[in-house]
Amino acid sequence: MTAPNRNVLWANALVDELVAAGVDAVVASPGSRSTPLTVAAAGHDELRVFSQLDERSAAYFALGRARRTGRVTPLICTSGTAAANYHPAVMEASEARVPLLALTADRPPELRDSGANQTADQEKLYGDAVRFYKDLPEPAANDRALRSLRTTVARAVATAEGADQGPVHLNVPLKKPLEPTPVPGDVPDDLPDAAERGRDGPYVDVTHGAPEPGDDELRALATELGDADRGLIVAGPADPPGIDPESVTALAHATGFPVLADPLSGLRYGGHTRVAPVIGSYDAYLSADLAGGEGASGGEDADDADLPDEASEGWADPDLVLRLGASPTSKRLRKYLAETGADQYQVDPAGRWREAEFAATDLVVAEPSRLCARLSRLVGGGSGEPDWRAQWEETDRVAEAVHTRESDAVRDGDGSEHGFHEGDALRAVAGALPDPATLFVSNSMPVRDLDRFVGPTTANVTALGNRGVSGIDGIVSTALGAGSGTTDDLTLVVGDIALYHDSNGLLAVDRCDVDVTVVAVNNDGGGIFHKLPIESFEPPFTESFKTPHGMEFEPLADLHGLGYERIDARPDALADRGESPAERAQAAADDVAAAVSRAHEEDGSHLIEVDTDAESSHRTRERLAAAVERAVHGEETDSA
Repeated sequence: MTAPNRNVLWANALVDELVAAGVDAVVASPGSRSTPLTVAAAGHDELRVFSQLDERSAAYFALGRARRTGRVTPLICTSGTAAANYHPAVMEASEARVPLLALTADRPPELRDSGANQTADQEKLYGDAVRFYKDLPEPAANDRALRSLRTTVARAVATAEGADQGPVHLNVPLKKPLEPTPVPGDVPDDLPDAAERGRDGPYVDVTHGAPEPGDDELRALATELGDADRGLIVAGPADPPGIDPESVTALAHATGFPVLADPLSGLRYGGHTRVAPVIGSYDAYLSADLAGGEGASGGEDADDADLPDEASEGWADPDLVLRLGASPTSKRLRKYLAETGADQYQVDPAGRWREAEFAATDLVVAEPSRLCARLSRLVGGGSGEPDWRAQWEETDRVAEAVHTRESDAVRDGDGSEHGFHEGDALRAVAGALPDPATLFVSNSMPVRDLDRFVGPTTANVTALGNRGVSGIDGIVSTALGAGSGTTDDLTLVVGDIALYHDSNGLLAVDRCDVDVTVVAVNNDGGGIFHKLPIESFEPPFTESFKTPHGMEFEPLADLHGLGYERIDARPDALADRGESPAERAQAAADDVAAAVSRAHEEDGSHLIEVDTDAESSHRTRERLAAAVERAVHGEETDSA
């Protein structure tokens, strides 16, 4: 036996079982109580250890890596508040179905509820957010205890990566000595090899099945799809490891249905868009009113304020919708689907409900890629209306022309043009990405601007975001974690508040050897609040909601050794960049694109700060929404 004490034996067995289950990396934060786990991980030849000083950043880093790879990246931390700092990322992992394993070291049971230093109640710390929880027994150097440990670790990893994938939690109580100090007689010489070294492969090899309907149910669903005159495939943000584009493309061809692809679905970008009817600008022209409903403008949600107020005549609505993935980013799309009255088939591999409008008529428990592939072979050719797909493709082209200022409808009634807005920054970044690339977008306005203003392209772009609980915390760390799991160039588009919120996440650039191009859209505060009715209440709007801070981020770039470039895209700064607002907008967009291209051509990481005006950007978004309405439906609305 080589283990000097039972803690070392226990930790080595636990880590060895992680590797046997396919784990290739862990994220560890420094701490005393977790010493056996960290030392065991650092000593394993087949395991990469990412060292993160801050547990909150560590958890989001692991979340990002697992989101990009589809495989669990375990976390190791000490006891007390360290474990509590994992909680936000655990919540995101639960709702976004990202495999995560929290290994939280703990004081031994006799010290709990005793007032002992750095001791907290870690029992079921994350509540119902985890798919599996176990408080491990104290380390023991006997065959049965080690077999139990290995079985539990194998089960935990398998559960995290199962059909209802998500976070799991193992609480690990440990007594001193925590270091690899020899303790005579602590580990018996006659311990069976299988207990110390495990088996060839995982101790419990879990075979995951893919949920799917029976043959009769599948044929019935295929008949429904084949009989639909006007059908849609709606793909929301995808669960790791994603939805197979070829399977969805095959179903789209078999049915004749357009594919409304969320930017985080994995279907909006890629080579399949050459042949698949992928629609991406729907957020610019759909609304509940368009479907003949009562509409939702004036609501309290930040997505409500720019919904059109008038219905459009002559717009054909779907009679059947097949929904894949999570709820779409676009609230306009969600409201529109709810008001169409179409049969909605919500596909979910875990059988969970992910449709907050409560308009879905059917829940199909199935793995979406396999379901689409099987249905495509059974439908045998859609019998829908021939103009149905053309309606969507033409409307998308019209909206794209408005967004690129290539349509006369972009001009207001007085002939005025629209200047630069933050959606132009997203378009410029997307157009300058290398191929392939991983693009991570922050919550708040960046993901909404990506949704509305960056349509389908053939570039191999993996777009990711944290849309589980949609917080702005941990964005930088999640992006860098995603970058650690791929050889693609990594670009992060983040707002100023989200960057400030997770600025210490940039430590991973150096400590974890991850290169990134950060594009920080700095509008000096919470720009999204301009979309809410509270904007008209002053006070408290400016100080309590928009919260201007006056910060510039060059010192942050210097602190972390990032290359830095600043682009001032505010209206006053662009006054001499062209004769018209459109020319000035193009000049600013060209500056952003050029900066992104330079950053990816150069070595190391970079921070590009794009200064914008939140109110001006929002007013331009409103005017562009009205312009799209004029171009698509031939009418003026109150959306501006």
